[in-house]
Amino acid sequence: MSITRRNFIKKTGATAIAVPFLASPLQFIYPHQPDDALEVHLFSKHLQFLDLKEAGRIAAELEFDGLDLTVRPKGHVLPENVKTDLPKAIRDIKNAGSACKMITTAISDVHNPNDLNILKVAAGEGVKFYRSDWFKYHKSLPMQESIGIYQERIKELGKVNRQYDIIGCYQNHAGTNIGSSFWEVKQLLEKVDHDYFGVQYDIRHATVEGGLSWENGLRLLKDHIKTIVLKDFKWEKVNGRWELVNVPIGEGMVDFRNYFQLLKSYGLNPPVSLHLEYPLGGAEKGHDKITVDKKLVFDAMQKDLLAVRRLWKEA
Repeated sequence: MSITRRNFIKKTGATAIAVPFLASPLQFIYPHQPDDALEVHLFSKHLQFLDLKEAGRIAAELEFDGLDLTVRPKGHVLPENVKTDLPKAIRDIKNAGSACKMITTAISDVHNPNDLNILKVAAGEGVKFYRSDWFKYHKSLPMQESIGIYQERIKELGKVNRQYDIIGCYQNHAGTNIGSSFWEVKQLLEKVDHDYFGVQYDIRHATVEGGLSWENGLRLLKDHIKTIVLKDFKWEKVNGRWELVNVPIGEGMVDFRNYFQLLKSYGLNPPVSLHLEYPLGGAEKGHDKITVDKKLVFDAMQKDLLAVRRLWKEA
C-alpha cells in the first residue's frame, strides 16, 4: 500500500503544478469521494524527538499519507527560520518517502512578517492547508467586540490565502478561548472568503464541549470544514475529581461510527491530522526527549491509524 502511494506521488507530483486553476481550490486538493479511504496525516508534534528525515521515514513505514508539520514556536520548523528551514524540511520529508500538505502554525495576523513568510514559503512548497493560532477574548471588551476584531483578522488572512493559493483553518477547541463553541467559530468565519479559510474540525473537542449536541455543531459547520483532527478521550475520576483523560482511538467517548456516517452523508472526506495525546513518555506533549522506547510510540501510532481506517470503513 505504501509503495503504491509513493509511486503515485512520484508520477503525479511533477504534473500537479500544470493543472489549471479551478473555481474552488478544494476541487483539486480535496478530490476524494465520501466512501474513499481517509487521507490520514500524522501530527509531527508527536515525533518531535526525531529529525524530519527520520520522522518522514517513520510516517511512510507506518503507511500514513503524510506529516502534518509543526511550523510554530517549539515546532519542527521555527517561524523566524521558515525561509531556509521549511523548504529543507519538506524536501527531507519527501526524500524519506512521505509528503507534507498540512502544517500547524501560530499564524494570526497578516501584519506579522513571520506569519506572512510562513504562508508564502509553505504555499510555494506545495502545502495546501495550515491551521492558525487560537484567539483569546479581550478582558477589557465585551465578548462580541472581541469576535468582531478577529473576524477582521481572519478576513485579511483569507485575502492573503487567496493570493498564495493556500487554505487556512481554525480549530474548534475545548476551553475558554474563542472557538470552544461552534457558534463562535461560525461567527469568526462570517466575513472571510470561505474558499480560503474554514474549519479544522476536531471531534474530540466537539464532544467535550458539545456533549449530546455535537451533531448540531457538525451540521452548523459542515460547509466550512477543510480538514479534521482525530483523537479520543473519556471522563474519569482522578483523586476525587472528574477530569478529561485522553485515550487511543476507539477506546473513549467519541462516537466515531456516528461521526463518520455523518461525514459521509454530508459528502465530506477531508484530510485528517491524527493526534495522540494519551501518555507516551512525553511524545504526546511534543517533547524532544522521551522516557519510553520509541517502538512503543510507533506501535501506538500504527494502532490508532488502523483503528481509524477500520472505523471509517465500517461507518
